[in-house]
Amino acid sequence: MKKLHIVLMLAIFLFTACSSTEKKNAADKEDYIKAQETLEAKEKKNPATFLSVHSKDRHNVVGQTVIKGTIANKAKICVYYDVVVELSFISKTGALLEKDSETIYETIEAGKSVNFKTKYFAPKGTDSVLIKVMGAKTK
Repeated sequence: MKKLHIVLMLAIFLFTACSSTEKKNAADKEDYIKAQETLEAKEKKNPATFLSVHSKDRHNVVGQTVIKGTIANKAKICVYYDVVVELSFISKTGALLEKDSETIYETIEAGKSVNFKTKYFAPKGTDSVLIKVMGAKTK
């Protein structure tokens, strides 16, 4: 009879321990999913925060300004595409000559980067071009 009580107590202990572990794992998984959804919402809300652009410009023989650059996606989840960049044409003295925007029709996966190249007939007196990400579409 004592053996039966001990066996029953051990069985109850094991079942309660297993079910609490399963509940904890389920709760952890649910918390992870909520955190991921929150991060995704934040990334979708402000693409310019998670996209960075680096570029170099030069002049070709035709007189165009050739801009080569890279757009990097620092987001953990979101995939961006059709990135809108603002081009600011600057003189030697630092004066803003003209602003223009262009859409880079590429898809940038999370944590990846893409290269782009564009050509402009820049305003007379342009010494450099500053590029800034204005926005993008998300998938």
